[in-house]
Amino acid sequence: MKEKNTNLYQYWRANIRLVLGLLSIWFLVSYGCGILFVDFLDQYTFFGFKLGFWFAQQGSIYVFVLLIFVYISLMNRLDKKYNIYNL
Repeated sequence: MKEKNTNLYQYWRANIRLVLGLLSIWFLVSYGCGILFVDFLDQYTFFGFKLGFWFAQQGSIYVFVLLIFVYISLMNRLDKKYNIYNL
């Protein structure tokens, strides 16, 4: 029973670490690229829009959706690694 609890604890820590990492990426893209680095990014254009403006309006949403699929993929690997299906 103790081995099962240790396994769940490690799984939970890995899950939290994954979530915090992905949220950090999303924060960097949405807040960093859309607000903090907007002046630097506005030097470049993307589909006819200034890059900083594009990240503030649409880019962070696209990154968020992409991170959802990354999370799904990484959680499936994590579930297999810790054999969560057979608890």
